[in-house]
This record gives sequence, C-alpha cells and structure tokens, in this order.
Amino acid sequence: MDKEKATRAHETYMSADETSCKSPHEQYQVTPAADSRVRMYTGRLTHHKRPAITREGFMNHLRTVVRHKELVMIGCFRVGLYRQGLLHDLSKFAPTEFLVGARYFQGNRSPNNAEREDIGYSSSWLHHKGRNRHHFEYWVDYNLRGKDGESPLVPVKMPGRFVVEMLMDRIAASKVYLGDAYTDKSPLGYFDGGRARKFMHPETAALLEKLLRMLAEKGEDYTFSYIRGKLSK
Repeated sequence: MDKEKATRAHETYMSADETSCKSPHEQYQVTPAADSRVRMYTGRLTHHKRPAITREGFMNHLRTVVRHKELVMIGCFRVGLYRQGLLHDLSKFAPTEFLVGARYFQGNRSPNNAEREDIGYSSSWLHHKGRNRHHFEYWVDYNLRGKDGESPLVPVKMPGRFVVEMLMDRIAASKVYLGDAYTDKSPLGYFDGGRARKFMHPETAALLEKLLRMLAEKGEDYTFSYIRGKLSK
C-alpha cells in the first residue's frame, strides 16, 4: 500500500512540474512568428552593399586624420597637455575605424554620419567613443538611483583635462571641415546647434560652453592662456 502511495505521489509531482524534467533548451524555447526564422545575428549586413574603398578615399581620409591630430596636438601642447596631445584619437588608425573613414570619406563632415545614413548606425563611432575619454559619451553610465520616468542613463562629470581636450577636438574638427570659412565662433555655433548639451553632465556642459564662448569672444591666445593657468594650479 505504501508503495502504491509513493508511486502516485511521484506521478503527481512529475505532472505538476514538467519543466523540471526538461532540458534547458526545451525550457527556454522561443516560438518565432509563423512566417519568419530565428537566426543568430552575426553583425554583418549580408543584404546591403556598402561603398567600395578607393585609393582616393583612403589617402584623403589619412590626410584628414593626420591633420586633425596635428591641430589637436598643437592646442594641447599650448595648454600643457602633452600626453593627451600625443595620444589623441590613436584609435582612428585601428581598422574598425580607419576603413570606415576611408569608405565613407566626405571631406566636409565626419564619415561616421555617412555610415549612419547608410546602415542606420556607425560601427566606427561605437568603437571610438569607448576608447577616447575626451568624448562625453564615454562618461555615460547606468542610472540605478533613478525614479520612475527618469532616464535609465546618467552622465558623469568629466575631469577638466578631458573637457579641455574635447575643446581642442572641436576646434580642430571645425578647422578641418570648414577650411577658410573657420572663425573662432565656429565651434560655439556647432555646439549651440547640436543636442550634445542634453546628454552631458550639467557642470561639464557649463564648462565647455564657458570655454567656447571665451574662444568666440576673446580668441585662442586669451583662451589657451586662461586654460593653462587653471590646469597648472
């Protein structure tokens, strides 16, 4: 009798908890839509033909990157940021970034924007922003203290030396892309016309804007002298 009770109890337990007897693959099956197949995403756009890399695009992008680094280095050296001036944007020479620049070379704007327009995102930028601390996007983290309705991301305040490198980066980019049309007001105009302020820490945005306005109103010599004095303290 006891053996029969034990058998019935075992059968009841097994029927009530069938998933415990299933393999991990069986427990977590996902039923795809009737007219679709579930595939592993490889990161490659198999159904999209990107522009070819030409020798002209390769050489033009190389010259642009070198010129940009040269201008940032000069600016950083003028304010005493020698190490940052030398190391600025070295990741642009990595194949992940450089080949995208050569493929989508524009001449008057970042090739990352052209890649975004072509495929919906920039693989070069995703690689770049996580390796260069002078970009405010590097300083964005998860917000674990946020309340309902608040952004799940939180901007972190950037150290001053990286804000200064960001300033030099914006000056250099404006000079490269605008050419003879560049003025000391150009970097401020680009900042005012963009949406970067929304995603930056308020103190970081305030400091960058202060330096950009100083540049627009008083020029490079005054602004760089002011920055060097602050960094030396």
